[in-house]
Amino acid sequence: ILIAKGASRTFNPSLPQRVVDRAIERDPAAASAEYLGEFRSDIEALLTAEAVEAVVSKGVYERAPARGVTYTAFVDPSGGSADAMTLAVGHREPSGAAILDAVRVRQPPFSPEAVVTDFAETLRSYGVSKVTGDRYGGEWCREPFRKRGIAYDLSEKPKSDLYRDFVPVVNAGQVALLDHQVLTTQLIGLERRTARGGRDSIDHAPGAHDDVANAVAGVVVGLAAARRNTITTQPLRI
Repeated sequence: ILIAKGASRTFNPSLPQRVVDRAIERDPAAASAEYLGEFRSDIEALLTAEAVEAVVSKGVYERAPARGVTYTAFVDPSGGSADAMTLAVGHREPSGAAILDAVRVRQPPFSPEAVVTDFAETLRSYGVSKVTGDRYGGEWCREPFRKRGIAYDLSEKPKSDLYRDFVPVVNAGQVALLDHQVLTTQLIGLERRTARGGRDSIDHAPGAHDDVANAVAGVVVGLAAARRNTITTQPLRI
């Protein structure tokens, strides 16, 4: 089998360099394969330690609720026996940056009903009446939140897609995370696996966890999407 290996601009000089540069900024690993002619490895780190540390607000462990700020939240539920149940709350600054305000983690074993009660109190303190989460447990997750006055919306994206969309937000410095050691460790430990056909799957390493990372990625990606929608729907001023 004859293989020609080279960068996109080598084979197509008309491709603007800015296109390549933007792609590398969003996702260096994927862009290196698509534009720079580099072969993908089966497993590679999703985020570098330097990229994560650069968006951590050192010494800030939580941001108190503020008047006039609209908060959103994402929950990663658990049945209480194996994985932690986590909650992340954040908001979007006028500049468009996503700000992580609070993280809640309940390690197993625990009563899911009791954790939902605690999480609902946190959500109300931030003026949040709706939380987004994955499809874990079906109606089990949604009904306890509804009983406590919190609507539970199912995430439109699976976890792997949330992580994929989280990468460019971090690499562009458009997020401010909390100084949370478990969160930092889980984000740095995420792995991108490339299957045949080139499709990526992103998850924690075997034996590791990503429950805190999942909740944080969910709320940050939601805030980033809201920013894009706001920009897109703004009227044209002449």
